[in-house]
Amino acid sequence: MAKKARSAQRREESLSPDQIIEASIELLDCGGEKGLTFRALSERLATGPGAIYWHISSKSDLLTAACDAIVARTLNAPVDGSTPKASIRALALAMFDAIDEHPWVGSALTRAPGQLPLVRILERIGQQLRALGVPAKAEWATVSALLSYILGVGGQNAANTHFAREQGLDRSNFLDEVSSVWSQFDPDEYPFTRSVAGQLRSHDDRVDFLAGIDLMLRGIESARGR
Repeated sequence: MAKKARSAQRREESLSPDQIIEASIELLDCGGEKGLTFRALSERLATGPGAIYWHISSKSDLLTAACDAIVARTLNAPVDGSTPKASIRALALAMFDAIDEHPWVGSALTRAPGQLPLVRILERIGQQLRALGVPAKAEWATVSALLSYILGVGGQNAANTHFAREQGLDRSNFLDEVSSVWSQFDPDEYPFTRSVAGQLRSHDDRVDFLAGIDLMLRGIESARGR
C-alpha cells in the first residue's frame, strides 16, 4: 500500500504546474471558461484529475493562474520605455492586444480583484505614474482610472470580437450596416450620432484605444502642471 502511494505521488509530482497552466490556456482559448473543466484538462494532459488537484484545488484558482501567466508574459515583453508616458502607452496597448488574443483574460481580471494578475498591472503602471511626477495624493485615483479604461475597453473589444465570431459576422459588413442605420436617425434627435456614422465604417479599435490613453495622459500631465 505504501509503495502504491509513493508511486501515485511521483506521478502527480511529475506533472508540473506550468504544464497544467499551459494546457488550461489552450482550453480557454479554444472554448472560453466553459471549455475549462478538470475532465477536459485531464484528457489533454493524459492524466487523472488527482494529478491536477495535487497542484491546483479549484477551477477558480486555475483560471487565476492561467490569467496571471498571460499577464506576466505580456508585461515582461520588451516595450518602448524611453519615457514614463511611452511606457504606459506601450503597456496599455500590450494588455489590449493580450485581451484581444485571449478574450477570457478580461473577465478573469475583473473577477480577481486584489489578486496577483491585477496587482502586476497596477504595480507596473503605478511605477510609471510616479516617474511621470503624479502627486502622491492623486496616485490611486489616476492608476484606478487607467486600469478601468484598459480593462473596460479591452474587455468590451474582446466581447465584440467573440460575439462576431459566434454570429459569423464580417466586421466590415457589420459596421457598414450599423453605419447605414445610424445615418438614417432623426437629425434633430441624434445629430451627433448621424455625424459620426461615416467614421464608424473605417475606425480602428487599436487606434481608438490609444487615442483614449493619450487623452488620459494629456490630462495627467495637465493636472501635474497645475
